[in-house]
Amino acid sequence: MEIGPGRGALTEKLLARAVRVVAVEVDPVLVEHLQQKFAGEPRLQIVHADVLRTDLAQWGIAPLAGNLPYYITSPILEKTIRMRTPRAVFLIQQEVAERLAAKPGTRDYGFLTVQTALFAQVRYLFGVKPGSFQPPPKVDSAVVMLQPRPEALPVNDPDGLLRFVGHCFSHKRKTLRNNLAAIYGKELVDAWPEASLRAEQIPVEGFIALWNRVTPDAKRTADPPS
Repeated sequence: MEIGPGRGALTEKLLARAVRVVAVEVDPVLVEHLQQKFAGEPRLQIVHADVLRTDLAQWGIAPLAGNLPYYITSPILEKTIRMRTPRAVFLIQQEVAERLAAKPGTRDYGFLTVQTALFAQVRYLFGVKPGSFQPPPKVDSAVVMLQPRPEALPVNDPDGLLRFVGHCFSHKRKTLRNNLAAIYGKELVDAWPEASLRAEQIPVEGFIALWNRVTPDAKRTADPPS
C-alpha cells in the first residue's frame, strides 16, 4: 500500500516487486495522471481519498510505503503505527526521522518518540539530500522503517498513557516535578525517585511505570502536544 503516490515514481518500483499495489492519493489532478500513466495495469488500484480519513485496513494488512507530505507526517504516523502492518517504510523530513529514532537522554527524544515506540520499532535507514527531488525542498529528508514491536507493552489504555506523557513533556526543559505537581499533587510526585528528572530522560517503560502509579489518582486529563 502506497500513501501519496504523487506522479507515480515509487509506484513503478512497487509494481516491479508486488503482486498488488493500492495507492491512496488526495489530489484529483494526480489521480487522473496516475490513471493515465498506469492505464491497463490490473495490479494497481488507485484510490482518490484523504489518507487521514480513510480506513486503510479495508484493503487488508499490507506493508506501507510512501513519500509523506511533511505537513501531515505526524498524524499519518500516529494512524499507521497502530495498524500493526508487517512494516512501513516512509520518506520524511530528516528532523522528524531523528526524533523518531532518538534515544532517552538525547535532545531529539520527545513525545513523538515515545508515542511511536509504544507501538513500533524504528530504524533510521538513510538520509536523502534536497537535490534528489524536483523541485528540491529546503530541508533534508530521510527514510525510516517502522515495524510492530515483537511483544506489545503492558498498557491497557494507550491513549491515557499518551495524555500522561504529554503532561510530562509539556515544558521539556522542566522536571517531572514541575510539570506534574499541579496535576497529580505535589506530595505524590515529590515521593518519586524520578521527580527531579526531565521527561527526555525517561524510557518508554519508565513512563508506563509512572502512569501505573498515578492512574488511580489522576484528577484531570488533557490532549498531548503535537
